[in-house]
Amino acid sequence: MFGPVPGMGSKRMAKTVNFHAGLPGFVSSGHVHAVLGGSPTSVEREVATLEGRGVLRRLRVRGRGEVLIRQDEYEGLVRRSSRLDEDTKGLYLRFLKENPRAGIMSVGTCDEKQGDALVRAGFLTGGTTTRDENASLGGFYGRPEDKASLASIAAASRAASGSIEAVGGVGALQNAGGRGGSSGASRLGRGGVGPEPEYRIAAPGHGSYLKLVSAAVEHLMSLLSRSKYGEMPEYLLRERWDGGIASDDARKMRRARGEFTGVLPWQTKKWREFYGLEFGWVLAEAMGTGRLEVFETGSVGRGVRKLRDD
Repeated sequence: MFGPVPGMGSKRMAKTVNFHAGLPGFVSSGHVHAVLGGSPTSVEREVATLEGRGVLRRLRVRGRGEVLIRQDEYEGLVRRSSRLDEDTKGLYLRFLKENPRAGIMSVGTCDEKQGDALVRAGFLTGGTTTRDENASLGGFYGRPEDKASLASIAAASRAASGSIEAVGGVGALQNAGGRGGSSGASRLGRGGVGPEPEYRIAAPGHGSYLKLVSAAVEHLMSLLSRSKYGEMPEYLLRERWDGGIASDDARKMRRARGEFTGVLPWQTKKWREFYGLEFGWVLAEAMGTGRLEVFETGSVGRGVRKLRDD
């Protein structure tokens, strides 16, 4: 995900290294589809299988989409957290083990003090409701079940056959304006007043990851938009992403001759704002969201073409 850290000032290097170390091993669902290729249905089915076995954990953020993380790494984050006491850790780990597919946790699962501690530690987001969650999830990174429109039918085929997601997700009919036969417990909270508040499962650094990747994709699209027709050779786009820095071999040869041109690597936007995020990672992320495609030019290698802007 990140390239080797180049020479830079001690403060900047410490900030970069700490950012790398503090970011868990997240990967977006779109990125997985772009890297693995093949049938979206088969990829999603495999992800759903691993999720059911407790190998992967799916995390979601309102309006920003979802990411995947290995379950053992996520549990390790919980165990190493200094903000949680042992009782809270044990309760939360038991819930994760018993509910490998769960994306939400009822407020009644833990007491108020434990819930507050998990929120402050970054493992839960503040109390919300299913109706509020469905209304606010969306945007480019939203999943098909969060959008009640025909535009999401093609994307819905990525869900594993037989899963709730394959038919639009929980409450799909209600979200579209209909009246489904959902149980009173799901519609009414304690006392029958309204939807019961719920916590959404998250992870420390989840928001930072989505913010970083979203900004990186926007920057990559802006570089591609500078081309008259919205397309260019992949090597040229890579060079622009790297800030026009020459390749390692060329830089070594110039340095051996005592020559220097251009800017230092750590002065580029790639390192100043994106902490060394690699071009290949951002390209796969943009491909996974459907904003660009890679094609063979037949003359200058692979090319990159913009499909649409958000």
